[in-house]
Amino acid sequence: MLYPDLNSFLRTNQLAKAKGPIGLIFVEDLIEVDSTIRHHLDQGFAEIILFAPIELNLPRDLTESLTRVDYNYTKTKAHEQINMVIKAAPGSWIYYCYNAEYLFFPFCETRSIKDMTTFLSEERRDSALCYVIDLYADDLAKFETGVRRDRAMMDKSGYYALARPDPVTDVHRDRQLDFFGGLRWRFEEHVSVSKRRIDRVGVFRAVAGLEITEDHRFNIQEYNTYACEWHNNLTAAICSFRTAKALKLNPGSTFEIDDFQWHGSTQFKWDSQQLMDLGLMEPGQWF
Repeated sequence: MLYPDLNSFLRTNQLAKAKGPIGLIFVEDLIEVDSTIRHHLDQGFAEIILFAPIELNLPRDLTESLTRVDYNYTKTKAHEQINMVIKAAPGSWIYYCYNAEYLFFPFCETRSIKDMTTFLSEERRDSALCYVIDLYADDLAKFETGVRRDRAMMDKSGYYALARPDPVTDVHRDRQLDFFGGLRWRFEEHVSVSKRRIDRVGVFRAVAGLEITEDHRFNIQEYNTYACEWHNNLTAAICSFRTAKALKLNPGSTFEIDDFQWHGSTQFKWDSQQLMDLGLMEPGQWF
């Protein structure tokens, strides 16, 4: 079903009937939209809302498997749409990403996104920290957009974290860190300071008063933590071509970058075990 805007869809009250996590996919260009949708459908989302421009054409099987909202990312901010969904679906688990991004969580090959959110609820957690892991093509001469799924590369090293200070008191916030690495670290001269972090709370439970900001943080500080007070918690990864696309499609950086590969590159295997082995996500107490 296609809706002209999000308000039109929310008036149907369909989200209140969703029996499981809700996935939001924001389309910024027409690259790898189909594969993004199929990846998340396979993970078992009860409802997927696709925010996409009118010129996007989808296969019929995908059109029938999701809700589509007309969306122009240059005019409407994604976080504003997410906040509208939060208000309309209190108590629901929500995930959001952009096209050419793929969610991986521990054991996702055999467990569903509902299994994961059920486990988080049992742990008294309302959010899961995700690390945005940059993917990139192995040959930019052949793949000028920086995207190649069948030979996707990623960085296996070069990740680090810094304590996150409170902007008012300058005291470090409890169990919050700013994480860095990947293409945004290696090519930081082409990336604004506000967009260099790779941490994103991509999976969370909607509650009254919750709001997300444009920099992927929440107004309720506990949502921004990487673990609870008593033990480590499950984390996930959003494997993303988004930075590669931006660096190659931006005229200010595309001619400065001939190759994304370096000594820390490795082929991405498209499985959760590789990400856990590299320390890019962890199962916590989930075995």
